[in-house]
Amino acid sequence: MREIEIASNEAGQRLDKMLAKYLKEAPKSFLYKMLRKKNIVLNGKKATGNEKLVVGDSVKLFLAEDTIAKFSGEELKIGKSTVKLDIIYEDADVVFINKPVGMLSQRAKDTDRSLNEHLLSYLKESSQITEQELKTFHPAVCNRLDRNTSGLIAAGKSLTGLQKLSEMFRERTLRKFYRCLVKGRVTETRKLEGYLVKDMRTNRVTVSEDAGEGNDPGDYIETEYCPVATGRDVSLLEVHLITGKTHQIRSHLASIGHPIVGDYKYGDREVNDSFKKQYGLQSQLLHSYRMEFPVMEEQLSQLSEQIFVAELPKLFSEIIKDRGVI
Repeated sequence: MREIEIASNEAGQRLDKMLAKYLKEAPKSFLYKMLRKKNIVLNGKKATGNEKLVVGDSVKLFLAEDTIAKFSGEELKIGKSTVKLDIIYEDADVVFINKPVGMLSQRAKDTDRSLNEHLLSYLKESSQITEQELKTFHPAVCNRLDRNTSGLIAAGKSLTGLQKLSEMFRERTLRKFYRCLVKGRVTETRKLEGYLVKDMRTNRVTVSEDAGEGNDPGDYIETEYCPVATGRDVSLLEVHLITGKTHQIRSHLASIGHPIVGDYKYGDREVNDSFKKQYGLQSQLLHSYRMEFPVMEEQLSQLSEQIFVAELPKLFSEIIKDRGVI
C-alpha cells in the first residue's frame, strides 16, 4: 500500500488526472478498474475519478509495490541486507516485524533504505522469493509508523497476505494498541474524539473537538487510552488506535495536556530536554505494542483470534523503571 497526500502542487485537479501523472505508464482502463474495485481510494472511500482534489486529501493505492514501480517508471533496487530484522511472527503469507526507532517504514525517495527494502532483502537472501518472482510481485509492509516510532509492522509475503492485511487495516477489523510514556499523572480510562487537520507546509496536524468549515473540515478521529502505570510525573498508557490518521496519537494526547515524552513536534520542550539530558533520549516514547486479530475463517485463518506483541525497546523499559512507573 502507498499513500499520496495531496499538496498545493497537486490540488485543484481531478483525481483521475493526478493518477494518470503518478502512474504515467498505466492504461486509463486499469486506473478506472482499480477505482471501481476500491484498490485506489480517496480519503478512505470509493471514488470515481472525477473528484477535484484539495490540499490534505489522501489517495491510497492498495497495489503491489512492483505494480506501482512498473506504472510509475520507478526501478526497485534490492541490495544486500544491512540489518537483522526483529521478526515476531512469520508464515508463508505474512511476517510481523518489530521496527526499531530511526528506520523508515517505506521509502520517501529513491535513495531511502526503509523497512520495506530490508524485508525484500531478507526474503531474497533466505530463498523465500526469487529474482524471477520479484519481477511480478513484491512483498510489502501494510501499515506505517513514523520514523521515530518503534514497534509492530505487518507485511504481506504472498498476494493473499498483502491483500487481506491491507483490507483489515482499511476496514479496522484488526485492533492496534500502542504503549507510550506521557507527561503528567493519568489515572482514568478515556475515549477521545475529534477532528484532525493537517498543514502540508509544516507537516503538523491540529486537533479540534468540532468539524471545521470550508473545504477541509478535518478527518474524524477516535483514540482510546487507559493507564498501565503511573510514576511521579509521568504515566505509561496503552492506546487503542481506532481510526489511525497522521500523527493521531501524538497530537490527540498533546491536545489534552498529556504529550508524549520525547516528542518535540507536539510535546513539552522542557520535559523533552530533561529526558534527553538524563537518558540520551532522541525520539518520542511511542511504541506499536500489540495487534489483535478477529475470527478469520478463510483467508489467513492461521491468524484467527491471535495476539502478537512487540516488547518495548531497551531504553524505553529502562526509563519507565527509573522513573518509578509501576
